Amino acid sequence: MQASENQNTHYQRIGGEAAVRRLVQRFYQLMDELPESHGIRKLHPADLKTSEGKLFMFLSGWMGGPQLFIEKFGHPRLRQRHLPFAIGAAERDQWMLCMTQALHEVVEDAVLRAELQAALGKVADFMRNQAE
Repeated sequence: MQASENQNTHYQRIGGEAAVRRLVQRFYQLMDELPESHGIRKLHPADLKTSEGKLFMFLSGWMGGPQLFIEKFGHPRLRQRHLPFAIGAAERDQWMLCMTQALHEVVEDAVLRAELQAALGKVADFMRNQAE
């Protein structure tokens, strides 16, 4: 990969490791704070540090940065890893509510923010495993 191509990854455009960490931290803060996210919050452990670490590692690689999750845990197999949890449209929407707000607070570049929101919306929708 050429250096100019590397600068075009979402990971580089968001600001690298520090910005991805801020996004993930804010996402989980919002999950704790927003009453509208209660349904998705109760699917997580009381202590969110492990979840935070895994999402950070996943998003780093997903955005085109270091493949931290794959190095530690292997292929993400997102859908398989989420099958134990009942995820329907409501849970997807609650997850996206937190992520969208975190993106708006952390990502200044409106184009990048829209790209990430659209792409993460597809991922969140793919996690659904409950019929509506």
